[in-house]
Amino acid sequence: MNAEAKDQQAISSIDRLLEQARAGEMFILMDDREGETTGDLCILAEHCDDVAINAMLKHARGLICLAIDKERATTLGLNYSERIFDAPRQSAVTISIEARAGITSGVSARDRAHSIKIAANPDYGTSDIVSPGHLFPLIAVEGGTLVRAGRTEAVVDLAKAAGNWPAGVICQIMNEEGSLADRAFLEAFAKTHQIGIGTIADLIAWKRRRQSIIKRSGEIMFNSSNGGNWRMLVYVNTASYAEHVALIKGDLSSPEPVLVRMHAINIMTDVLGEQLSGRTGNEIQLAMQMIANEGRGLIVMLREPSPTTISDLVQRKAAGDGTSRNEIRNYGVGAQILNDLGVNHMILLSNVKRSIVGLDGYGLTIAGYREFDEGNDDHV
Repeated sequence: MNAEAKDQQAISSIDRLLEQARAGEMFILMDDREGETTGDLCILAEHCDDVAINAMLKHARGLICLAIDKERATTLGLNYSERIFDAPRQSAVTISIEARAGITSGVSARDRAHSIKIAANPDYGTSDIVSPGHLFPLIAVEGGTLVRAGRTEAVVDLAKAAGNWPAGVICQIMNEEGSLADRAFLEAFAKTHQIGIGTIADLIAWKRRRQSIIKRSGEIMFNSSNGGNWRMLVYVNTASYAEHVALIKGDLSSPEPVLVRMHAINIMTDVLGEQLSGRTGNEIQLAMQMIANEGRGLIVMLREPSPTTISDLVQRKAAGDGTSRNEIRNYGVGAQILNDLGVNHMILLSNVKRSIVGLDGYGLTIAGYREFDEGNDDHV
């Protein structure tokens, strides 16, 4: 059996994973079918009991978290823990909680399972939980894995698709040395415990066949001092309202890879010229000139969906926190814009080469990277 056949055998289809999830079985979620990856042991919250929690504690050994959607978080009165949320590659973590009644210390497998059921069950609300506690909720972004390719979003997407409460329990799987488990360990783990493995990339592809969260809302032609004539398209994220811009130069339909700049807009650097490590403040202008010189290419400019983006940024800076919410997993809207424009193969305009989670799920491939002609860049 060749490596590809073995991989196909090891990875469950999303439909098969949904069957297992609906039946109350545990499963593993990892990023992609290829390359380096880590994984989480998961179960839908509606089926979580003390046996499942004990299995996570005994075999997975990572931090046990409850993934919920934004609506449920609002019902429970849970707010983001800003410092943790802003950490690179992290999910939106809230304050810790546990059930107000029906538990003892709160730390036992039984107590944690009970707290999970109370927090995830729509029949209960904010008066039924207390904080701090021994359970760590994570809030999935609106739009799920089509916006952010994270395991928080993936398990909530699966719960919704299965028709269960929109919540799941996840626990990072550690190897025998206490480090995050790699692909080989995850596949052996799944075989030993007779559970399925699913990938976020496959889930994204599965959702794309059934759902799109972007639509075009306007188009103009304009002339710029940065590269002449451009076609500008405005896209709307219908899951969590925000408008995004695509700047197009030339014909994108030919089969050669397209020069693409994916840019998360930051008012401090892009508009006000703030000097930050890894940012020059003129990446958009440089990209426009380079694409104009190429004669063909695309810039996707992404905005934060929050209506308080600027005040949030100011508050973080006032607190001495210079980190950014724009992270490598939050590219889903941009990927869908590329899909809408028929761009499948691209040369990414960036000084940083990174592994992008779930890229295969969008049918996208990176043929190469091209660095900016000047300055530094730390954004994909």
